Amino acid sequence: MLTPSPNEFGNEIRALRMGRRLTQQELADIIGVNRRVVGELERGKGSVRLEIALAAARALGLDVDLRRRSP
Repeated sequence: MLTPSPNEFGNEIRALRMGRRLTQQELADIIGVNRRVVGELERGKGSVRLEIALAAARALGLDVDLRRRSP
C-alpha cells in the first residue's frame, strides 16, 4: 500500500490499532512513548520523529518498504 501523505499514514496506523483493539495508551506503552505522541502520529503531525512512526508500524505488523518510483 502506498501512503503518499502523513495523514494517510496516520489513518492507517489508527485503523490497525483499532482493529487490534488497542488504545492509544496501550500502543504508546508498547513503543515507549507518551499517548499524546500516538495521537499526533494518527493525525499526521509532521513533528513525530521517523523512529517513532517506524516503531508504531512495526508494533502493528507493518513493514516499511522504500522503493524507487517508476518514471
